[in-house]
Amino acid sequence: MGIEDSFIGTGWSFPPAFDDALGGVEMSTGIRDIEESLRIIFTTRMGERIMNPLFGCALDESLFDAMNTSRLSYLENQIRTAILYHEPRIDADTVAVRPDHQEGRLLIEVGYKVRGANSRFNFVYPYYLSDR
Repeated sequence: MGIEDSFIGTGWSFPPAFDDALGGVEMSTGIRDIEESLRIIFTTRMGERIMNPLFGCALDESLFDAMNTSRLSYLENQIRTAILYHEPRIDADTVAVRPDHQEGRLLIEVGYKVRGANSRFNFVYPYYLSDR
């Protein structure tokens, strides 16, 4: 476990999995924990969490909208705002959404810096309709 891993913390792996050998839940640490957190944010619908209805990113609301420049900018802003509110361990430097029409997905690219550690990372998430 490196300095950044101890600084970032540890959480349940996503999706949750159990390890019979350890007799408990599999855990994720460091950058892996942050990237799993981003996946959770991107795939959670607004209002889906009963006790936290503002959590999530509501990408599914734009499912049947035209993917023009305005819509892509709107999604980038929505993603940036969701990261700002729900992932306090990072600062998103860049957020880009690119449609991949042949595969029927959106490629979400996030360049981020871990707060307090000054380390930069990139995360690319392919958002498919089948993720829901």
